[in-house]
Amino acid sequence: MVSRGRAEIVVHFPTMQQRVVDELGRRIVGGSWEPGVPLPVEDALAAEIGVSRGVLREAVKALAAKGMLHVRPRTGTRVLSPEHWNHLDRDVLRWKQAGDATALLRDTSELRRIVEPEAARLAAERAGSEDVRVLYDALTAMEAAAARPGRRGYVEADIAFHRALLDAGGNRLLGSLGRAVEIALEHSFLVSTRTPGAVEASLPAHRAVVQAVEAHDPAAAAAAVLAIVEAAEDEIARSPGMPDGAA
Repeated sequence: MVSRGRAEIVVHFPTMQQRVVDELGRRIVGGSWEPGVPLPVEDALAAEIGVSRGVLREAVKALAAKGMLHVRPRTGTRVLSPEHWNHLDRDVLRWKQAGDATALLRDTSELRRIVEPEAARLAAERAGSEDVRVLYDALTAMEAAAARPGRRGYVEADIAFHRALLDAGGNRLLGSLGRAVEIALEHSFLVSTRTPGAVEASLPAHRAVVQAVEAHDPAAAAAAVLAIVEAAEDEIARSPGMPDGAA
């Protein structure tokens, strides 16, 4: 903790176990070990990474809980294939972003097409005045951020808007899903907003979503949010630095 007068800034540093989880997770996502292949023996892997066997074991347990490793006595610890992984886990999303950003962008876009229009329908059917207020607050934050130099805070406000939309339908599973995929949304928004004119075009589209929810018009809400998703796909495809056909 760092103190400056009365203000206190709390800095969180990863523990040694978290660092080992991150190291092994990145290796697994990056294909250092093929599915079904056992990890190196415990002593050798601990020595390579520079940690105790106890720390390594706790890291392996954490990765097993994410569906990435299978631990069996006497047969060793084996890497599981990606279909077993918890792809909504924040760490897994982060490792995928670092390892195959294009695939994560594609998966995120497909998930948004499936989920967000129906979430908007629910929001238009069920949202109360407080839900609408939260959406307008997020939109106001987006507009304010868009006017700042460098658009500081725009992506955070955009994420808050879409999270509020998923919450507004009153389905707690949808709300939890929005929080789970926050890292994927952040990555997608960071890429899509690089395209010239993308932010300016995005604001009226988001306002149309809020107005449709406020008017309790499910069809208009679904159409408005689908238009946002489709525009983001086009912006990602045209974003500087993205390969052709990335979205």
